[in-house]
Amino acid sequence: MSIRERFSGNEAVSIAIKQINPDVMAAFPITPSTEIPQYVSSYVANGEIDTEFVAVESEHSSMSACIGAQAAGARSMTATSSCGLALMWEMLYVAASLRLPITMPVVNRALSGPININNDHSDSMGARDTGWIQMYAENAQEAYDNMIQSVRIGEHKDVLLPVMTCQDGFITSHAVENINILETEKVKAFVGEYKAEKYLLNPEENISMGPYDISAYYMEHKYQQAVSMENAKRVIAEVASEFETLSGRKYDFIEEYKMDDADFAIVIIGSSAGTAKDAVDELRNEGIKAGLVKIRIFRPFPAEEIVKALKNVKVVGIMDKAEGYSNNGGPLGAEVKAALYGNVTGVKAVNFVYGLGGRDVKIESIKTVFEQLLEVDKTGKVPAHYQYLGLRK
Repeated sequence: MSIRERFSGNEAVSIAIKQINPDVMAAFPITPSTEIPQYVSSYVANGEIDTEFVAVESEHSSMSACIGAQAAGARSMTATSSCGLALMWEMLYVAASLRLPITMPVVNRALSGPININNDHSDSMGARDTGWIQMYAENAQEAYDNMIQSVRIGEHKDVLLPVMTCQDGFITSHAVENINILETEKVKAFVGEYKAEKYLLNPEENISMGPYDISAYYMEHKYQQAVSMENAKRVIAEVASEFETLSGRKYDFIEEYKMDDADFAIVIIGSSAGTAKDAVDELRNEGIKAGLVKIRIFRPFPAEEIVKALKNVKVVGIMDKAEGYSNNGGPLGAEVKAALYGNVTGVKAVNFVYGLGGRDVKIESIKTVFEQLLEVDKTGKVPAHYQYLGLRK
């Protein structure tokens, strides 16, 4: 039986970490993720968990500490945001290439510069090709549930990859919501004990980690990572199915909202999906067949699911909370268009960049996107350039 509580997204994630009780938590504070390790350190100080909390001097060091601990056979976690994630850049690749299933909540915040502490997805989107699995939450409930599932996913023998569980800074991280949490005993049983097959402190087997891959081996190493990311799709689905049995909450790679007969749809990630659903409801009341596809898993990218969801729409708006600087739109726009290319015909796509640096996104903002989609359908003309939503005149 689940327990009804009121938590912010950060506290919800910290509760999940407390219930999992990892072996090591290494962390350095950065807004707006600071609360997560702060809560965890208090659980350790109060004797509620026996996690080894490592206070380090930088985010680069926190990931390095997690890599060392996980390589030694310990279940390890950290949390970060924005420039902290960027400071880890080098070590993100190392963690993935060593096949170390570290789990890391990322509380999304704009990257400097200019300096900004509010939400967009430029931090995690910048790390999208580092070899980490990426999960995104719409609200505190999903942030909690994703955190629990991420451990099982990353540690699966066919995956063994690190996992980012992302949520929107301040919007979900600091807003308090009613959520349902599981009993700690059930969480512990669900994630199980971490038993590394290969680890540095195993006295029965001498191994090395972090070898130099000469050109005769490097490409095969990268291929193995790609195979693991492909395997992750199956494992993510299996873990979600088990989690539904445990919690009653169903998760998939994407969420389709009123897509059965939609002529016009948007694809979106994170907390803005909640606002967009309200906009879809209003448009439906006005007689417009609007729909929404929310991305929950961005890596591995759910191309097949996207194609299936969008194959019958007339026009789709792809919403990016990050600038790609390709002069062709944002990263989500590139991924969705690539998925559609050659797999569907007749679907027109328009890419929108929105909400950068915490720019407010209202129901009216989303409705203006749909207005542009209707105009594309009416005229048959797709804008040659991607659109910025809500720029000040």
